[in-house]
Amino acid sequence: MPERRGSVMQVQKEQERPAHRRSDTAENITEFGTTRVAPAKSSIQSLVIIGQIEGHLILPSQNKTTKYEHVIPQLVAIEENSDIEGLLLVLNTVGGDVEAGLALSEMIASLSKPTVSLVLGGGHSIGVPVAVAADYSFIAPTATMTIHPIRMNGLVIGVPQTYEYMDKMQDRVVRFVIQHSRIEESKFRELMFRTGELARDIGTVLVGQDAVDVGLINQVGGIHQALAKLHEMLPTRRRGSNKRPRRQTSIQH
Repeated sequence: MPERRGSVMQVQKEQERPAHRRSDTAENITEFGTTRVAPAKSSIQSLVIIGQIEGHLILPSQNKTTKYEHVIPQLVAIEENSDIEGLLLVLNTVGGDVEAGLALSEMIASLSKPTVSLVLGGGHSIGVPVAVAADYSFIAPTATMTIHPIRMNGLVIGVPQTYEYMDKMQDRVVRFVIQHSRIEESKFRELMFRTGELARDIGTVLVGQDAVDVGLINQVGGIHQALAKLHEMLPTRRRGSNKRPRRQTSIQH
């Protein structure tokens, strides 16, 4: 009963507030206490990929996920919308479904508009090709990227056929990464199969500048640097050029 009496009193206080004051709580505060910020007019669209990239299997409800069937229509809309001139891709993902991650990576790489990615927190596993799919990539100084071989969960029945499939899938990931970054294939595979660094797996964890040094990411930076770079890439389209900006190849520290 005390809880109900308290909630009634809160409603009465809210109703007694002036209309312009009530909107602060009634409209701006939404689910989970998130404050709704009025969107400013901009030619740049942001796309956030967080948690686990969900593919054909639905993950448990307690998992934070990004559903690829939600992201693909957004990418199509970005490509079709003439008011959008550039895409900022923000990642903090542990990885997820390999085919779904590759599908998103291919779509991002095929956009005709300038794209910049920013890895915050982590861009692990299949998040690596998603991060390098952009025309230019940034990573926060403390963010990490885990490179490891493809794994499969569950019972394996057709062992030779399954190994062949996994090997082809892994080659797809490797080819995409080396085509869209400056890292050499031999170096990427060496990082992928390195032993002694991960407790329960083989692979490598790269932190901030490490990802730049090996040629995986272009530059260490944050949101300011990422937006500044994207704005720098926009004038090429305003001058009427239909060509996609050339991918940066120089190492910046």
